[in-house]
Amino acid sequence: MISLSLAEIASIVGGQQHDIPDPGREVTGPVVSDSRAVRPGGLFVAFAGERVDGHDFAAGAVAAGAAAVLASRPVGVPAIVVDDVVAALGALARAVVEKLGATVVALTGSAGKTSTKDLIAQLLQRHGPTVWPEGNLNNEIGLPLTALRADATTRHLVLEMGARGVGHIRYLAGLTPPRIGVVLNVGTAHLGEFGGREQIAQAKGELVEALPAAEDGGVAVLNADDPYVRAMASRTKARTILYGESAEAAVRAENVRLNALGQPAFTLHTPSGCSDVTMRLYGEHHVSNALAAAAVAHELGMPADEIASALSEAGTLSRWRMEVTERADGVTVVNDAYNANPESMRAALRALVAMGTAARAKGGRTWAVLGEMAELGEESLAEHDAVGRLVVRLNVSKLVAVGGREAAWLDMGAKNEGSWGEESVHVSDTRAAVDLLRSELRPGDVVLVKASRSVGLERVAAALLAGDGQDADGCSGAEGGAASR
Repeated sequence: MISLSLAEIASIVGGQQHDIPDPGREVTGPVVSDSRAVRPGGLFVAFAGERVDGHDFAAGAVAAGAAAVLASRPVGVPAIVVDDVVAALGALARAVVEKLGATVVALTGSAGKTSTKDLIAQLLQRHGPTVWPEGNLNNEIGLPLTALRADATTRHLVLEMGARGVGHIRYLAGLTPPRIGVVLNVGTAHLGEFGGREQIAQAKGELVEALPAAEDGGVAVLNADDPYVRAMASRTKARTILYGESAEAAVRAENVRLNALGQPAFTLHTPSGCSDVTMRLYGEHHVSNALAAAAVAHELGMPADEIASALSEAGTLSRWRMEVTERADGVTVVNDAYNANPESMRAALRALVAMGTAARAKGGRTWAVLGEMAELGEESLAEHDAVGRLVVRLNVSKLVAVGGREAAWLDMGAKNEGSWGEESVHVSDTRAAVDLLRSELRPGDVVLVKASRSVGLERVAAALLAGDGQDADGCSGAEGGAASR
C-alpha cells in the first residue's frame, strides 16, 4: 500500500483514533483481514463474521507487528474505530487508487472471470509491476483488499468484479474506477438470484457504464460472440473493442482446435498483426478467455507476437480450475471443482472428451464426477437434466453424480438419454464417490471432478491424488473467505 499515517487513514475513513500513541506512525505494510497474514507495519481489518469475530484477534495482530486495527469498536490496542468496517475499507481503497498512477483493468462475467483475470495478469506483468487478486477476491471486501496491495511502483491493477444483484458492480467500480472494463459473457450463473438473463446483463453492464469517456481513455472490451454483451456497447461512453471468433471482432481467433491433450490452439488476429497460439491450459473455453486478455494487452501496447507468446506460456494461477495431474499409475485427475454453472460444465465436459481421445486409444476411459450447480433457481432441475444428457451425447464413459436432488437429476438425465447399467451412478456423498473410483479406476483413465464450490468435490480430487486413504469428508480450507481471524 502507499504509505499513509494513521491520522491520514482515520481522516479518509471518518474514524476515531483509540489507543494510538503516535498518530503520525505510517502504515507501510499490507492491509489484511486474516491475523495470520499480518506483517510489520501493516493494518489489520477486523470484521465481525457469522462464526469468527476479527476483533478477538486484534491484540495478536498488533503483537505480530500491525501498526493498528480498523475496527467497529475499541479493542484495547491502537485502532481506528468506524461505524461500518466494510464501507471504511472501501473508502480507503478509493483514496489509495486515486493516488496511483496505475491503469485499472476490471472484468466481470458469468463464467471465466478468474481464469481470464489470471491470463491478463500474466500478460501485463511482462510490461511492468502488476497487482491482481488471489483466487476470486471479487466482492466488497476482496476487491478493496486487492487494490490496497498496490503501491507507487504498480503499473497495472487488474480487478475481478462479481455481483449478486443489480447495483453491486456499480458500487465496486466506484471504489476502484477502471479505465479498461472487460465483460466476458452473460450466462446462467446465479440465475436464481437475478431472476433472468436480462437482469444479469443489466448488472454486468454497470461496468461499462462506469468507464470514462473515449476521449479520456476509457475502453470497453466486449465479447462479440455474446449478444447480451455486445449490446452493452450502447451503454458506455468509452471506446469499444470487440473480441471473439466473429469476423467483426478486432481481436479474434481463427482455426481453433484442440490438441490430443485437450489444449487449445488458434491463430490470434489483432489490429497490430497475427500470430499462432498453443495454450498450456485445457479446454476450448479458454480461447474466449485468451482473446479477452489479448484485447486488453493490445490496448496497452503489446504487439501480437508478444501477446501470443505470453498466452502460450501462461499457466493456471488459481487452484481447482482445470488442474490436471497424472498419477504414477497413469490415471489423470482433472480438478475443476472450484465452481460450476451450465456453461462451464459443458466446456469442462468437452475438454474431458478431448483429453480422453488419446486415453481411449490405449484402453482408458473418461469419467465425469459431477455435483450440484448451485443458484440456478427454477431452472435448476432442467439444467441438471440437460448436463446429464450431454454426458451421454459426448460419449463420456462413466458419470458419477454426487449429492442429493440435483445429482439425482444429473443421473436421471443420463439414463433417460440412453445410458444403462452402471455407466451412470448416483452416490450420496464424496466418501462414496471416492470409494467407487478407487475400486474401478484403471491406468489410462481420465477423471473430471466438477461442481459448485459449496459441494466440496475438491475433496474427491485430493483423495484420488493422495492415494493414502485420505478422508474425503475431511475439512478443506475455503479460498477467499472474508471473515477475519
